Amino acid sequence: MTRAGLDKEPHDVARMFDDVAQRYDLTNDVLSLGQDRRWRRQVVRMVDPRPGELILDLAAGTGTSSSPFAAAGATVVPCDFSLGMLTEGKKTRADLPFVAGDGMQLPFGDDTFDAVTISFGLRNIHDPVQGLRELLRVTRRGGRIVVCEFSTPTWGPFEAVYSNYLMKALPRIAERVSSNPESYVYLAESIRAWPDQRGLALRMVEAGWGKVDWHNLSGGVVALHSSVKP
Repeated sequence: MTRAGLDKEPHDVARMFDDVAQRYDLTNDVLSLGQDRRWRRQVVRMVDPRPGELILDLAAGTGTSSSPFAAAGATVVPCDFSLGMLTEGKKTRADLPFVAGDGMQLPFGDDTFDAVTISFGLRNIHDPVQGLRELLRVTRRGGRIVVCEFSTPTWGPFEAVYSNYLMKALPRIAERVSSNPESYVYLAESIRAWPDQRGLALRMVEAGWGKVDWHNLSGGVVALHSSVKP
């Protein structure tokens, strides 16, 4: 089984997601205690898809996060660099136009999308700031971005409990439900190494996005960062 490291070498990360593709959605549901569904609904609300818009859903995996945009009348392009994820997604969501692509060099022209979003994927891009620059490049002026990513709990005592869950309980639960439990050790490590809410906002500004706002979910376990292309 493949496990990526914190150096986030693209081929290692892609192989790791290929390995977990078959049971990825189920595993996320179990490990988040069902919270991932609520988080994704909040992403859709914040993106605010409109009929006729073109939306990029980067790191879309099997397309679970993409379907609500299509249901709202927008044209959504699910993009991921794991061929295993895309193949799995095509089995149940054949209507979606899945595209294989690397977040460091997106296969789209400049100023293409009305909105771009990435959920739980920016953390896995080798250079997240470059990934944010690419998302900026393919977004039309005045277009919007929503980043959904794990973050830092805002209440100290809860942060300690959450950290213990990440490093001890999460890998053990993954052993029961995931096809590659070792990958969830990487998941826990990458979450702990990820910047807090303000740190991600600063990286988005560094990449060229305008004023960044963020909204905490589940006490800061997850944060939604949003901005508009100047």
